[in-house]
Amino acid sequence: MKTRKLGSLVVSELGHGCMSISANYGPPADRNQGIQVIRTAHEQGVTFFDTAEVYGPYTNEELVGEALAPIRDQVVIATKFGFNLEGPPGLNSRPEHIQKVVEGSLKRLKTDRIDLYYQHRVDPNVPIEDVAGAVKQLIAQGKVLHFGLSEASARTIRRAHAVQPVTAVQTEYSFMERDAEKNGVLAVCEALGIGFVPWGPVGMGFLSGKLDASARLDPKTDLRSGFTRFTPENLAANAPIVEALRSVAAKKGATPAQLALAWLLSRKPWIVPIPGTRNPVHLEENLGARHLQLTPAELRELETAFSQLTVHGGRMNPMQMDVVDTSK
Repeated sequence: MKTRKLGSLVVSELGHGCMSISANYGPPADRNQGIQVIRTAHEQGVTFFDTAEVYGPYTNEELVGEALAPIRDQVVIATKFGFNLEGPPGLNSRPEHIQKVVEGSLKRLKTDRIDLYYQHRVDPNVPIEDVAGAVKQLIAQGKVLHFGLSEASARTIRRAHAVQPVTAVQTEYSFMERDAEKNGVLAVCEALGIGFVPWGPVGMGFLSGKLDASARLDPKTDLRSGFTRFTPENLAANAPIVEALRSVAAKKGATPAQLALAWLLSRKPWIVPIPGTRNPVHLEENLGARHLQLTPAELRELETAFSQLTVHGGRMNPMQMDVVDTSK
């Protein structure tokens, strides 16, 4: 496994998103299975693991903490703050709240420091300078090593970075979801030397080719059931996007998911995707992407195919899109 740099933080070129083991893409996995998948990922060279207090809530951090405790000094753990989990639901990035919740994350993760601490969503009621200042204090105290932002606009990233250097920005980005290319976020990361961590790098599972119009997602346990991109009509309408990946993948003896990840790795050397899975077979498949080298001709073929296609349906539901920072 090669490494990449997010700012000054060295991580494996593919990370592991741990959320789906515990929440949001179906019922929680068996705990032992979850621990085994995380440890197997590390055995295969993954050193970068992503979680958040809101996943569960809390249960995913506990799982990650238990799985990584024996190898804590060999891995980079990223987690996130910013939701009000003990009061009225909503965002909360007030400095005193950050100071409080970091203690819970440290305890659940069984560690004395968080390698990368992201603001999960930008809180419009708290100036980003105050958030960056609060994390700067945590860094001075040794409880946090690096500062990150999730779903932040280019303007917010610049303002935060001026107070406390931002190590990484996390946003949904994949072969089919390219807002980060259009809204200035990737450009500002490049300009400021900030790493970029795409979540949903396999289109929340869609680009694996294993979801089609017959898929039925449980509205009680699967967030995707409320996303317009995952209606039966749009799953069918977006099938040509998977086929564009499949046609190039077939020539290379690869799968569409592997090609989607290799495409992201080819974009910039400071991009580190975090595919997530609870399934050992899918983990093996995802990690196989690191062996794929896409030629300039193959990349052109993919771009030509994609330019002729339309992506049907939005990224998330309206309530979740409301807390994505689009400030100009």
